[in-house]
Amino acid sequence: MWQGIYGHDDVVDRFRRSLACGRLASSFLFLGPEGIGKRTFGLQLAKALLCTGTAENELAACGQCESCRLADAGNHPDIDLVQAPEGKRILPIELFVGRKENRHKEGLCHDLSLRPMIGRRRAAIIDDADFFNQYSANCLLKTLEEPPAGTLLILVGTNRSRQLPTILSRAQIVRFQPLGVDNLSRLLLEQGHVENSQDAQRLAVESGGSLTLATAQAEMGLEEFQERFHRQFSIESLDGSRLASMITEFVTDAGSEAESRRQRLRAVFGTAIQALGDHMRANVADAANDPDQVARVLAALDRCQQAEVQLDRNANQSTLIECWIDDLDQILTPAGTKI
Repeated sequence: MWQGIYGHDDVVDRFRRSLACGRLASSFLFLGPEGIGKRTFGLQLAKALLCTGTAENELAACGQCESCRLADAGNHPDIDLVQAPEGKRILPIELFVGRKENRHKEGLCHDLSLRPMIGRRRAAIIDDADFFNQYSANCLLKTLEEPPAGTLLILVGTNRSRQLPTILSRAQIVRFQPLGVDNLSRLLLEQGHVENSQDAQRLAVESGGSLTLATAQAEMGLEEFQERFHRQFSIESLDGSRLASMITEFVTDAGSEAESRRQRLRAVFGTAIQALGDHMRANVADAANDPDQVARVLAALDRCQQAEVQLDRNANQSTLIECWIDDLDQILTPAGTKI
């Protein structure tokens, strides 16, 4: 465990090697599943690099200096955290170049051009990097291409397919793996999401290493839904109408708040991806004998990932559910077997 973060010691070693060689880049793109600690890692990395109580190449914050105390309090003047505004799914250009009446005199790009006030460098963590649009990404290009000396810029996303080419070509990609079962179980217990180790282990396994998904499962009663989903979600014979009705009921039970419904539908897509993956693993020995089915399952996985992207882009949820289920039915049903 590095600075309170479980499961990413290999990434810590990568940064330590870069520092030892004096070759730390200025721009990084952190990729990996949601809820595995990428943003927290970025904040702790910035804290360690700006710490004035230890040597930079040690990558270990002392926790006692003024810089560390301000970082822990979340108000360090040399560390910026940029996120999509509440209720929004896009990073607006104002976050980077300021409001129209004060353009280029405020915003992240302006702040990064200033000299550090306390630490050895300035650092910025851009969460929700999956939600750049062309305009907000273009505002950041000059900073990515010619960053001010000593700048550390970290973009946090989920997977490569959601990133704009202009971002991919200008940042070093750092891949994060899902949390291991033991580490995730420990986190669930420490944070009080479950009361016993048995529930923690079960959620850790079912969530695929994501703390976000595990806590959502604990809070929304996802286990019961998953059992019903697996009974209806047959690779060989998909009952699309009944499945769509069940999913719609589960999503609307979250209430009228859009984000709560979005979280439930994202959990549905995650459940489908897990079911398809389980099917692939269970039938790996038969894959060579039925390559067509393997191709169909892979296409279904791609469609599930597309649905996640469409959800993040604020697609109408009822329409999204219907289209997604219909597409899966078309993909998974072998040609010539439909009645």
